[in-house]
Amino acid sequence: MEQLLRAELRTATLRAFGSPGAGCISEGRAYDTDAGPVFVKVNHRTQARQMFAGEMASLEALRGSGLVRAPRPLKILDLPGGGAAFVMEYLKMRGLSSHASKLGEQMADLHLHNQKLRDKSRKRQSTVGRGAAGDEPQHVTKFGFHTVTCCGFIPQVNEWQDDWPTFFTQHRLQAQLDLIEKDYADREARELWSQLQVKIPDLFCGLEIVPALLHGDLWSGNVAEDEAGPIIYDPASFYGHSEFELAIALMFGGFPRSFFSAYHKKIPKAPGFDRRLLLYQLFNYLNHWNHFGREYRGPSLGTMRRLLK
Repeated sequence: MEQLLRAELRTATLRAFGSPGAGCISEGRAYDTDAGPVFVKVNHRTQARQMFAGEMASLEALRGSGLVRAPRPLKILDLPGGGAAFVMEYLKMRGLSSHASKLGEQMADLHLHNQKLRDKSRKRQSTVGRGAAGDEPQHVTKFGFHTVTCCGFIPQVNEWQDDWPTFFTQHRLQAQLDLIEKDYADREARELWSQLQVKIPDLFCGLEIVPALLHGDLWSGNVAEDEAGPIIYDPASFYGHSEFELAIALMFGGFPRSFFSAYHKKIPKAPGFDRRLLLYQLFNYLNHWNHFGREYRGPSLGTMRRLLK
C-alpha cells in the first residue's frame, strides 16, 4: 500500500500520523507527503472504484458551488489485491458544535443556489438587449446527477428525471425495496409498499420543487468543523428536493437545534413538511436495513405504517 502511494503521489515522504479510522464502510489513514498532509480512504470491495468515483464527483460539485467546505479530492488508485484507495486533502477536524448554525446557513444557501441561477437566467432572458450568458453557470432543470453515487456501498441510479416524486419513488424507494425483496422476501414490506406507493404523489400536491444540489448523506457522522468553520464530507450527491437532506440530519444522533433554526430562517418549512420528512426517513431506514440487517426492519415497516395513517 505505502509503495503504491509513494509511486502514485510521487513523494519521497510518506509518514502515517494519527490513529487509523474505521468507518461503517471504508478505512482511513492520514499521511504526511512532500506536498503536505493527505487522507486516504481504502475499501476492498469490488465496486470500490465506483463508490469513490461517485464521492469524488460529489465533492467536486459541492466545492464548485463555493458555498460549503469539503475536502479537495486528489486521486483514486486501484489496489493490487482488489478494491481501491481514494486520496484527498487532509483537514484536521473536530465534532460539529460551535459552527452548527453556520452550517445550517451554508446548507440552505447550497439548496437555494440552483434556484437563484434559474431566476437569474429568467431575468436575463426577459431583459431586452441582453446577450447570452457566456461562461456563467447554467441552472439544472432535472432531478438526478451526471454519474452514479453510492449511499454507503449501494450504487444509486441517478438518471435524469423531470419529476421529483417519480425520481424518488423509482430510484430511491423502489430500488431499496427491490434489494429487500431479493435478500429477505419480506411479505409485510411488499404489502405495505403496494399500499404506500400510490399515495406518494398526494404528499407533493401544490408544491413547486426546484432541483437542489444535495450532499445526499448528511448525517452527524459526515459533518465536522475546524477553527475556520464547518466541513462536510463523505457525500452521495445528486440534484433533488432540499427537504430530503434534512431527514437523515434528524436521525442517528441528529444535529444541534441551532443548525435547523438557521436553515429554516432561509428556507421555511412548506405545507406537508412533516409527512414528507417521514417519507424521506423511510429511505434511510430501508438503506440501513440493506446495509446492516434486520434490526432496521421494525423502523422501516413502522414508518410505512405511519405514512399510511
